[in-house]
Amino acid sequence: MRKALGAAAVLLLLASGCAPDAEDPTIGGARPSRVDVDTPELRELKAEIGVEDCAPGDVPGDGDVGGLPDLTLACLGGGPDVDLATLRGPLVLNFWYAACGPCRHEMPAIQAFHEQYGDRVPVVGITNDLFPAQALELARTTGATYPQLADPGNDVQGTGLRPRGYPTFAFLREDGTVEMSAGGIDSVAELTALVEEHLGITL
Repeated sequence: MRKALGAAAVLLLLASGCAPDAEDPTIGGARPSRVDVDTPELRELKAEIGVEDCAPGDVPGDGDVGGLPDLTLACLGGGPDVDLATLRGPLVLNFWYAACGPCRHEMPAIQAFHEQYGDRVPVVGITNDLFPAQALELARTTGATYPQLADPGNDVQGTGLRPRGYPTFAFLREDGTVEMSAGGIDSVAELTALVEEHLGITL
């Protein structure tokens, strides 16, 4: 019995040692993030790349139904913070991080969609990168200029908007409902089809 208890204790220690690190970019953590996503250097880099500023939505009034969680995220590289609950559809959110190969692959197509349809269906990226300069450099490499929110503490993982993998799209409809879909698209046409399917509009 004593040996069995000892073995169980060892297994418990090993299991706890393999537990996900709260600072892992793909895992939600309880600790507040200490990553600074707004520094003079990052602001300069963002301006050099041409990444657009984030735009807070209208404050919800009585009776409004917001489909996104009441979570405020900082704008990557400086700019206004955004409370997700103030945003209204139609809107596309894209969850990504710099070391994600499929994220890198699809960003040019998302940018092309933004250039073609962004006035009707805005696109906003949300990155959980712990190294914001690296995230901005990926935006430079892929030509992505659509607004980017930063979530280095992975706070979104504690909400109903939690992505189950990367990249992931969240589609916010005009009626406030949200539909999630796996990312990894190859073309503007593919994203357009997803938008029309999940947002119920024709582009």
